[in-house]
Amino acid sequence: MEYAPAPYATTPELIALARAAAKFGGIYATHMRSEGDGISAALEEAMRIGREAEIPLEIWHLKTAGKRNWGRMPEVVAKINAARAAGIDVSANTYAYTAWFNDLSAFIPPWAHDGGNAALIVRLKDPALRARIRREMLSASSAWDNEWNEIPGPEAVIVGVVHKPSLLSVQGKTLAEVAKSWQKDPIDSLCDLLIADDALTEVAVFGMAEADVALALEQPWVSVDNDSSGTSPEGLLGREHPHPRAYATFPRILRKYVREEKKLTLEDAIRKFAALPAQRMRLTDRGVLKAGMWADVVIFDPATIRDTATFENPNRFSEGMEYVLVNGVPVIEHGRMTGALPGKVLRGPGYGP
Repeated sequence: MEYAPAPYATTPELIALARAAAKFGGIYATHMRSEGDGISAALEEAMRIGREAEIPLEIWHLKTAGKRNWGRMPEVVAKINAARAAGIDVSANTYAYTAWFNDLSAFIPPWAHDGGNAALIVRLKDPALRARIRREMLSASSAWDNEWNEIPGPEAVIVGVVHKPSLLSVQGKTLAEVAKSWQKDPIDSLCDLLIADDALTEVAVFGMAEADVALALEQPWVSVDNDSSGTSPEGLLGREHPHPRAYATFPRILRKYVREEKKLTLEDAIRKFAALPAQRMRLTDRGVLKAGMWADVVIFDPATIRDTATFENPNRFSEGMEYVLVNGVPVIEHGRMTGALPGKVLRGPGYGP
């Protein structure tokens, strides 16, 4: 609901869509309208949709974004706990990093996206409209999730994926570094990069506080997602500069939050990785080790497993994963990939061939 064209949808429209999904055993998984200044209103809207559509509500990667909202996670957790106590079926997930990853164009106000990327680029090239975009980016607002007002500065934005090969030189650089090399203002650099890259650039944005991230992770109703697609570092997509969560989310939680900081027990972490999300997705034959279930099995040493991917060098496998079985077939054996592809598409309860 944060990124165009989704913000154009009204609450009654979303309730109607969610009611249709509820009839088929669906859930309402929402990236809320705001995770920053407008998070309270966004939470209330999401809960209203869940309540009136009579559908389970999943808040996608729960966060309190922006420096003005650092420290608000206790308030958000209290609101969700109160809703759960009142009978609303609400849960959430997290990837447990302090940086998110999305389109660079998310910094631009929603109205400027009307008509798609081609129309956005036309507006960015118009001096009067660009001036309006700049004014709105520099102004505090709860009407849209203004990410420019949520970051400490352009040094908090890392260019991750570019569409045009001619722009590969800026991958892995911060927006501050790009602005300096281009000898331009950071907002002008952002706009010009969007123009040059067909508005398809993706970025990592450091906009969260560690204490908020950890508190969200600790909640018993929060599961873990990595929110990134997996790729081979040797393949074509390995040339990109993704968020390290693509490779490291789960081993990092085992290292950082279980072994080192002891914010979770090992059992808590495994439940958040497996049983809890399977339960949420109503996958009744997966998520736990039990007779009659599909044999999805992971074997690792909790004393040695660790992440190696970083924001500077993200395309790196984690260490310490000895075996992974999917549907009973080893895809990692003795720490090495086997090349087997035994996975299958898992359909929801409303699926019909």
